[in-house]
Amino acid sequence: MRLILGSDKSGYTLRCALEGWLREAGYDLTIFGPGDAEEAVPFYETAARAARALREGEAERAILVCGTGTGVAQVANKFKGVRAACAESVYAAKMARAINDSNVLCMGGWFIAPELGWQMALAFLNTEFTEGLEPWRAEWLKGAKEKIAALEDENFK
Repeated sequence: MRLILGSDKSGYTLRCALEGWLREAGYDLTIFGPGDAEEAVPFYETAARAARALREGEAERAILVCGTGTGVAQVANKFKGVRAACAESVYAAKMARAINDSNVLCMGGWFIAPELGWQMALAFLNTEFTEGLEPWRAEWLKGAKEKIAALEDENFK
């Protein structure tokens, strides 16, 4: 799977840990953000670059890290076709895929330990939309996704 991995300075340590594990697991990575722990790259620049690349089809999914995860999520969601979710647990990361079909996982580097971040990334990357849900709920969520896409079309003219 082609994957974008990005961070600002506050998410750099977690991003580096994830990068090592993801490369070892065989993911094809595109990295956005600082080249070292001292380089100040704003969260809004990294998230915008990642969202544009995702929108252009350069990857199937992205993982973004800033101090809290909220900043990168807010910026990424400004781009049509991007469905970024900020998560703080393995369960939330899994449900962002299963229920919301999120294509971007956002995490907070200030409070997500590397091992937890790795488990969250695995849950996000290994879960498909509506996976494990009751048939009635899966159908309802597919309809909801269509309604949300219509709202997106209306607001991103």
